[in-house]
Amino acid sequence: MNIFNFPSTRDTPHSRLRSEARDWLVLLTSGQATVADAKALRHWCAQSPEHARAFEEAKVLWQQLAPAAGQLQAPRHFGRRAFLGGAVAASAALFMVQLVPGGVAGLTADYRTEVGEQRRIELRDGISLELNTRTRISRREQGIELLEGEVEVLARVAQPLTVQAGAGWLSATQARFNVRNTDHSVCVTCIEGALAVRVAGRSVQLEGGRQLTYDAAGLGESVAVDAQAVVAWRDQVLVFNNAPLDTVIDEINRYRPGMLVLLNRELGSRRVQARFSLQQLAGVALLIRDAYGAKCTELPGGVVLLS
Repeated sequence: MNIFNFPSTRDTPHSRLRSEARDWLVLLTSGQATVADAKALRHWCAQSPEHARAFEEAKVLWQQLAPAAGQLQAPRHFGRRAFLGGAVAASAALFMVQLVPGGVAGLTADYRTEVGEQRRIELRDGISLELNTRTRISRREQGIELLEGEVEVLARVAQPLTVQAGAGWLSATQARFNVRNTDHSVCVTCIEGALAVRVAGRSVQLEGGRQLTYDAAGLGESVAVDAQAVVAWRDQVLVFNNAPLDTVIDEINRYRPGMLVLLNRELGSRRVQARFSLQQLAGVALLIRDAYGAKCTELPGGVVLLS
């Protein structure tokens, strides 16, 4: 008898969906899920009513077994995807998998910050770095490489400082600028002065109050932005001006342990005008629940599902 309602060994479309749904839950609660993983889960659930139903069933089962899971020590394993073991007698043992923080890039970084941490680095005379949460940086001959995360750079030098980020290179002598490398996309904001941005053979000059993004596909056009809002994180504040709620949640996830996972696409498109102190983020799920009527489901590891 399958007392925990796990699928039988017979491989059916429904059993495969249930197995995939449980894999998603284990990944989310592993402590190593990324913003990209949360987006992929939202896409997975939206594929069909059967996908959404399988995830709901797995969520209920997970909540029932959470006390047993909490009594176990999670083993470490260096795989990409966490997995869920089957029920073992009445204890219903759950096995969780964690990844190397920051991946291979994180292992080679000279400077790093963890979740919610910010750090100042005096690279050399005339160059200082302000590292935001979840950031990895390596030193290079003429400057630095931003492997992942976000950094504000202040350069007051005679010889150009070079910053490599993703598929592009930035160069500046007299500038203050913010660089963010997340989800395979780089966003550069010039706060003061000017810098050159070079991607795939194309080079542009970025001046104060302007921002552009690029990825492996190429370089976008620069736009005017509120540069002080971009670097509000330096003052322990996040500012959102008419941003979609799913974008707001993605940003909040960078600063808090665990993860908020928005499963409601319609809710995710709602526009938000908000200003959050980083000290408020522990209770931000309840703020979203009260403001938008979202349903909150808490899972182990600080994961909150919003639907």
